[in-house]
Amino acid sequence: MNEELIKRKKLAVAIALIILLCCIAIWVMTGRWIQDGMHPVADGSKEFAVILGAKVNGETPSLTLRYRLEEALAYAEAHPEVKLILSGGQGPDEGISEAEAMRRYLTQNGVDEQRLLIENQSTSTYENLLFTKQLLPETEDKLTIISSDFHLARAKKLAQDLGFQTDVVIAKTPASVQMKQNIRERLALIKTMIVGK
Repeated sequence: MNEELIKRKKLAVAIALIILLCCIAIWVMTGRWIQDGMHPVADGSKEFAVILGAKVNGETPSLTLRYRLEEALAYAEAHPEVKLILSGGQGPDEGISEAEAMRRYLTQNGVDEQRLLIENQSTSTYENLLFTKQLLPETEDKLTIISSDFHLARAKKLAQDLGFQTDVVIAKTPASVQMKQNIRERLALIKTMIVGK
């Protein structure tokens, strides 16, 4: 009986070790994907850049969205010929659409409204990019993506599946949500790699 118990314990330890090693391998692999997603860095050569939406608190951009907007503003100032697509719908707990929050921020900070294209129906990263594609000329296959560092790999994969050649503008992730977003995005990235959305 004792021998049987020892065998079971060894088997349980072996299974736990295999699961742990698999988790470590997945963490390392998705970390590499996230790092690769931050290249190539945009240089202003693409005519259109999309800012991917993030939560709006009432009518105020969340810190995640504000960091994206700060990078978008700097990019817009450095490359005045680039047109910006503001992509994000309105969630049930948001006072305005994410696109409208972005429009207000950018115009209040000196960006000409004629440079802005509004996409305010999307509810996911896939829809951000799909609906963005529908706003662009049919022949347009180049796009700069402006989003948080952790989010770019998945956004690039989805954009490439839709036929875009992409480069990126990287926004930092707020420290307060870094761990949560890191784990959540790794899971979403694995799902995207498997099922494509």
